[in-house]
Amino acid sequence: MPDRTQEFFKLIYNTEPEHTAFAPGRIEFIGNHTDYNGGLVMGAAVTEGITVSVSRREDREIHLISDGAEPVNLKLDDLAPIQGPASWTNYPVGVTKVMQDMGVEMPVGYNIAVTTTLPSGAGMSSSAAFELATALALGAIYGHKTDKIGLARIGKKAENDFVGMPCGILDQGVSAFGEVDSLVSIDCATDVFGTTKMPKDTHFWIFNSNKKHALVDSAYADRHKECHDALALLQKTFPSATTLSDISREQLDASKEALGDLLYRRASHIVGENDRVRAVKVALASGDLQAVGDALNASHESSRVNFENSVEQLDVLAELLMQQPNMYGARLTGGGFGGAVMAFTNAEFDQRQAEQVAAAYEKKCGLAATIIHTRAGKGARSL
Repeated sequence: MPDRTQEFFKLIYNTEPEHTAFAPGRIEFIGNHTDYNGGLVMGAAVTEGITVSVSRREDREIHLISDGAEPVNLKLDDLAPIQGPASWTNYPVGVTKVMQDMGVEMPVGYNIAVTTTLPSGAGMSSSAAFELATALALGAIYGHKTDKIGLARIGKKAENDFVGMPCGILDQGVSAFGEVDSLVSIDCATDVFGTTKMPKDTHFWIFNSNKKHALVDSAYADRHKECHDALALLQKTFPSATTLSDISREQLDASKEALGDLLYRRASHIVGENDRVRAVKVALASGDLQAVGDALNASHESSRVNFENSVEQLDVLAELLMQQPNMYGARLTGGGFGGAVMAFTNAEFDQRQAEQVAAAYEKKCGLAATIIHTRAGKGARSL
């Protein structure tokens, strides 16, 4: 039976699509801003995501349509980033440009239709899902085959070089490698991926603060530069370090005066996050879920104090959640500066509790939180 995206495609283009692909959004479980610093991260692909349907055209144009957006028509031979309301097209168009630069032959353009079950701006990486679903679908119609890491690298390059977002491989990697009821672990220095089964009867709850973030236009690039600046200073004393993740806590603390307060705190967040990812892996292996929760809570506190990528709305949500029964831990998920908080709970945490948290949040912040109860699902795939 055709899915909603295929029906949407047929409605717009009056023909059946040649190929349909889906890629999930993701939860950043632990490992905040560590990916582009060559560090460790754990995430989960969720069951919600983005679906694209495509078919080849007879000319060299690209026609794009998304649920709730105006259609956009472009020339396949003249692809450049777009500003304004049509900027959502930069994700599939960026993937197209990357694949062209890789040598994928595109003798004709394509039609594409897009639908999503992911909330925009919630820190669940709708952009990476869009990139991976597009790469899968275009690969199918243009005859380009790749593996999961190849798919993730196409998405990351599109995000970095075309969209202009200096992210690491976390979002695309988790979306590509996701497995049901599993966490994806990534060593971003080596692009080594692994999966860890989630403990039984544990759940993810996402509380979208509805404080929107726009990472390309936010302080994300500033944090990227601050990490780079901290590393450059540390390399004067520790020249073998190639990323901040090569720096130990002892080395960092010995360099506190040379770094100054701001760069010390930025680097402290990255060094501490890597330690927390390692601690979570050990705690999951031994079934110590309270230790997992403690690391999640400490991660949020470091985001608040050291990396300053949290905002009042996220802090309020995290604090309210940490006070709840049936709760292991809570932290902002994703780049920060708005977006969502993830709660890691046992099976007893329920919708009633979630709504109480949302009501208390609205009373304090004047915004209505959107609640998403999700689980870890499969990674990007053709439908």
